[in-house]
Amino acid sequence: MTQSSKPEAGGGLPVVQYWVENSLSPQGLKLWQTLNHKSACLSCAWGTGGQEGGFVNEAGESLQRCAKSVEAIASELQAPLKAHFFDQYTIQGLQQLNSQQCDRLGRLSYPLLLKAGGSHYQRISWEQVYQIAEQAFRQPPERVACYSSGRSSNEAAYLLQLMMRALGSNNLADCSDLCHAASTVGLKQVFGSGTSMVSLDSLKHADCVVLVGSNAPANHPRLMNELIKLRERNGKIIIINPQIEVGLVKFASPAFPIKSLLQGGSDISTFYVQPIPGSDTALFVGIQKSLIEQNLVKQDYLQAYTQGWQEVINYAQQTSWENITNTCGVSPEEITAVAHTIGKSERVVFAWAMGITQHSNGVDNVKSIANTALLTGNAGKLGAGTMPIRGHSNVQGFGSMGVTIRLREEIKQALSQLLGHSLSETPGYDARALIDAAEAGKINSLFCLGGNLYAANPDLHQAQRALGKINTIFYVATKPNLGHFHGLAAQNTLILPVYNRFENPHKTTTESGNNFVRLNNEGKSHLQPNNSDLISEVELITEIAHRLHGETPINWRRLQDTTYVRQLIAKTIPGYAKIGDIDTTKSEFTIAGRIFTEPKFATPDGKAQLSVTPLPELNIPPVDSFSISTPVQGIVVILGTGRSYGQHNTVVYRSEDKYRGMPHRHCILMNPNDIKKGGFEEHQRVKVKGDAGELENIEIISGAIREGVGFMFYPEANVLFKAHIDPRCGTPAYKRVPVLVYR
Repeated sequence: MTQSSKPEAGGGLPVVQYWVENSLSPQGLKLWQTLNHKSACLSCAWGTGGQEGGFVNEAGESLQRCAKSVEAIASELQAPLKAHFFDQYTIQGLQQLNSQQCDRLGRLSYPLLLKAGGSHYQRISWEQVYQIAEQAFRQPPERVACYSSGRSSNEAAYLLQLMMRALGSNNLADCSDLCHAASTVGLKQVFGSGTSMVSLDSLKHADCVVLVGSNAPANHPRLMNELIKLRERNGKIIIINPQIEVGLVKFASPAFPIKSLLQGGSDISTFYVQPIPGSDTALFVGIQKSLIEQNLVKQDYLQAYTQGWQEVINYAQQTSWENITNTCGVSPEEITAVAHTIGKSERVVFAWAMGITQHSNGVDNVKSIANTALLTGNAGKLGAGTMPIRGHSNVQGFGSMGVTIRLREEIKQALSQLLGHSLSETPGYDARALIDAAEAGKINSLFCLGGNLYAANPDLHQAQRALGKINTIFYVATKPNLGHFHGLAAQNTLILPVYNRFENPHKTTTESGNNFVRLNNEGKSHLQPNNSDLISEVELITEIAHRLHGETPINWRRLQDTTYVRQLIAKTIPGYAKIGDIDTTKSEFTIAGRIFTEPKFATPDGKAQLSVTPLPELNIPPVDSFSISTPVQGIVVILGTGRSYGQHNTVVYRSEDKYRGMPHRHCILMNPNDIKKGGFEEHQRVKVKGDAGELENIEIISGAIREGVGFMFYPEANVLFKAHIDPRCGTPAYKRVPVLVYR
């Protein structure tokens, strides 16, 4: 794939072609039936589907499905693995598969066990599963842990944390620990609430959006419809990203067919700023400095509704332009133009994804954005505020349900009353701490509700080593993934097949990234009754809990009724009161206390809490720090890892990335000047070495990325680097990985 063959806009014809191909496939009819099923999308947390149908969002707008929805659903509609599949393939053979090959094996439809020293997974009964679970969970509570992802429902999440806390364990790691924990921690410190303060309706009133560290065209395509409409009403969009994503320059949405077909798409970015990776705090301090110099700071607002603002202003004033520009790599003139646009706009939404959070100073990045919003009075009014963009369908719902090591005090008290005893005060392990604890031999049993803990982690060798020291691991899943074949336990590794969201025999709920709760209808699996042995996540968790705890103080088997679960959620989870009668009212709702349309925040005094965010010290290690025994020809670049356009988290649907011109998964995208400096040519094969590992036979692709920066696909590149985390939130620095590219 050459540079000239890259699409000139995001979305467009490749998306239409993908829809057509899937519609005309043998499963096309079932695909369209499922797309219209009344349930939330399996892909990103932007939220669609619900009681009005699968193509309608919470604003009642139609055509709100995207290629990500089709990819996710088509994958779930695969045929089941044959009854004797695992008799034919050894674990060593399965370990040769990549992520895409794992996903395309088909649907899991019966429980499996791999014993220590075994060469094959073996089919077992659910009664055997429960017997192993009883023994595995009857361990000291600090040695029992769980990990989860956002594909499950609120009800399953609530039951998972309830079972764990009934055991006395606070080891509730979640995939959000590896992505948006910095948003939760930072926003809670500033506003007292860790989620978006902007609803979909509020976003429609913005006249400026600052989008930072996000590849929305690939990961949140339906957000692009809102950006297109903002530009149509003469709004401004400021993109901040070291890499130029074509869809953030121009995007052809099927929801706007005339613009897409006749004009080649809609313009997106008004400004496109390319800072040095990891320097976002410096850039936003620079924006603050320029706002002060241009007299665009809302002093009256700060005095009335915030605390700590004077220190933030003093710091920005005292920080030199030289220090700011040397750190972020953006000129004062460019920063001034961005600041002027923000300061002159009436209603600004600041949105970001993992390009902000996955850094060793991710919390500071988030707080520097929040500070900027407050200095301009853009928090606590319609059409303005902070909006972290979650990349996983119900990941925010898991946090709301209490699947977190940072449990809110009011939830803790309510759960203590429900369980009839005080909850354990022993600190729990987040996702990274869980891996370290497992490697140290401190974990006996691990229950994984979805996700891919192995592949999602940095330093895959450490992840494999750590998981291998856990006695028993349960993997609850719908399809095979890399973790099932590489993240093997010391004694028993179990794979437990469950219904997906649109197959559940009971109603469930999910929460969008904009705090909207959707009610998902019952469904039926295409796998039944053909020798499949699936159960729901709710049934699985409640049966394990029943065998562990009996019927006091909770009748766990009664909790297989999700209506009853929702009634408990209403009593114990703040803002969720309306879920208690949602089965009767059918009224989906926005969670109370999170959308701020007036400057009264969820802090003790109702005021936002600003604090100084220091500029980071960013260093590039020399070539000789990479322990190469002989002199080499090469260059050190700062690598950012991320998903391709045909990928959802660690699941790869398509190996190529047409929009970036990357024909396969084993590429590194580099600036043309860096290719020349390193003595390379485009399409040359090189080695890439980090502080944890090395990859060979990597193809160089020339792209529109900042000089000194590289890009490779996650999770393949995770083998390269160790986990350098932000200690305040535990999130690793996936977006700033120094690597040596050499012959």
